[in-house]
Amino acid sequence: MTDLKFDVLGIGNAIADVFAHIESDFLVNENLIKGSMRLIDTEEATRLYGKMGSAVRMSGGSAGNTIAGLASLGGQAAYIGKVADDELGEAYGHDMRGIGAHFATAPLKNSSPTARSMILITPDGERTMNTYLGACTELTPDDIDPQVVGASAITYMEGYLWDPPAAKEAFRRAMRLAHDAGRQTALTLSDSFCVDRYRDEFLGLVKDGSVDILFANEHELRALYQTADLDTAINAVREDAKLAVVTLGEKGSLSVTREETHHVHAAPVDNVVDLTGAGDLFASGFLYGLARDYDLPRCASLGGLAAAEVISHVGARPERSLKDLALQNGFEI
Repeated sequence: MTDLKFDVLGIGNAIADVFAHIESDFLVNENLIKGSMRLIDTEEATRLYGKMGSAVRMSGGSAGNTIAGLASLGGQAAYIGKVADDELGEAYGHDMRGIGAHFATAPLKNSSPTARSMILITPDGERTMNTYLGACTELTPDDIDPQVVGASAITYMEGYLWDPPAAKEAFRRAMRLAHDAGRQTALTLSDSFCVDRYRDEFLGLVKDGSVDILFANEHELRALYQTADLDTAINAVREDAKLAVVTLGEKGSLSVTREETHHVHAAPVDNVVDLTGAGDLFASGFLYGLARDYDLPRCASLGGLAAAEVISHVGARPERSLKDLALQNGFEI
């Protein structure tokens, strides 16, 4: 068996977030609807990026954010995600390695640019998002490094990866490699629309044991089981999953196994600024705890603490050391 080197390997869509403050007239001139989110093609991404003017870039992507949180806790982290051989791709790799994560996915050459979400912020604080998926959708099974998977206690994947066929096969390969090495796998359902597209396949992965740990918010879990009643969905996932972790927003979270269910309250937040990344960072704390054999309520408490930090400011990655925050709150990190 490969020696254990990483607590968590994240596999996901590598997306650069690009923020620009603009006047409302810019949206009118570009025929953009304030507060909307749209997917755009290569030509439009290049054109709009060129017109944004002064901008702030931050690396993002759901699993990437989770890995950033895990690294901030002091965990040993690795990440696989596809970027292009361009300026944004180089910066993304620099950011991941800068936080201490292992990131060695070969960049895409002479093809689609690095994925980006161009976020236009008007003076009233409203965000208008233009997302180009580009290179991140071209992840293939060849990008999955067996050595890294085998050296990771948990391989964590985002449901968004299930869209491109090659990425889906990469996903399946990672799960097989992890289990062959005696490691665990985790899946986050990503969003309710993703669940609607792939409900039967996601359920299949949970029921046949390909996924050991399922992460979902309450909306995604209800969508998975096509019910408006959360209790019905909880009872169903208890039968299907080895471990399901369900976030409930301000109501906290549930950790559900076939034998037990634990409810943990949300960590207090003085001022909720931006909910982006809450689920991603909750997973950071939970997975960190799981890799260190914390009991489930303690895993969830650490997840709640990480989520509380990220929603207290703009951006989906922590602004302060989560390790210091955890130590201040009685965790032995």
